[in-house]
Amino acid sequence: VQLQASGGGLVQAGGSLRLSCVVSGRTFSTYEMGWFRRAPGKEREFVADINRGGTSTSYANSVKGRFTISRDNAKATVYLQVDSLRPEDTSYYYCAARLPPKSVYEAWGQGTQVTVSS
Repeated sequence: VQLQASGGGLVQAGGSLRLSCVVSGRTFSTYEMGWFRRAPGKEREFVADINRGGTSTSYANSVKGRFTISRDNAKATVYLQVDSLRPEDTSYYYCAARLPPKSVYEAWGQGTQVTVSS
């Protein structure tokens, strides 16, 4: 399976972006999807995830209420709407896929950079 993320960019604090991740190679609807991020000099951290049907989501406390994960199984795409951006959200954002019942993400995209200026 291959994952291709896009949608990052430079935005002012308070702004918004919509990140996309297109998945190819296997049936997208069989995967649970997640978004992660890694800032320079920091560990990779979980941002959000979504189940196969798009009916259940979870978020890191740091982004809850500001970020929204969604998916379109017909387009084999998972999205991350990022609103009310803060400088501390500056990071490289990655999408990832896992096959239930596995708990480990086994496929990762190349990431997209989000930079928030103050």
